[in-house]
Amino acid sequence: MGNHVSTHFVPLNIAVLTVSDTRTAANDTSGDVLVDRLQQAGHQLAVRAIVIDDVYQQRSVVSQWIADAGVNVILVTGGTGLTGRDSTPEALSVLFDKTVEGFGELFRHLSLQDVGSSTVQSRALAGLANGTMVFCMPGSPNACKTAWDGILAEQLNSTHKPCNFVPHLYLDVVQCATRDGLEQGSAQGTAQESQEGAA
Repeated sequence: MGNHVSTHFVPLNIAVLTVSDTRTAANDTSGDVLVDRLQQAGHQLAVRAIVIDDVYQQRSVVSQWIADAGVNVILVTGGTGLTGRDSTPEALSVLFDKTVEGFGELFRHLSLQDVGSSTVQSRALAGLANGTMVFCMPGSPNACKTAWDGILAEQLNSTHKPCNFVPHLYLDVVQCATRDGLEQGSAQGTAQESQEGAA
């Protein structure tokens, strides 16, 4: 389970996608929750979009973001239920190189106290695709708060122990320097001080 945990916070470039047949930029409250949360945590909004609940439109947008080296994480809200047009799992699971089954399991566990046994109908899911983490959650603002506050705030924090998702992401040069370079410089400085002391 363990992986490299940085002692320095790495700001991530996060994309937000709202899947809805009715939401617009003016009333996308769930997307607003995610944007507010990620920015308050010190991350950056890379891009934001709204698409209708259509398999191919979702897949098209997310595929482009997965291929974009400037996007580290994709947050998708909506389309995870059981109604006729809910299609986010079908649209996006085929893009995953690895599935993070624990995300949906933990999300449903956390939701139990708010919605009771109805949480069993949530098909929240997550996966890793081309070095990009994709998290899919229900379309309500409360569900987005639960996902961020209960899971993502810690798992997208490079300093969180014993492990977090950041080491699995494709990071650009600046982000890698933040994660690794400062620590390496600190280690080199300590080694140099030891050598000088020995001399």
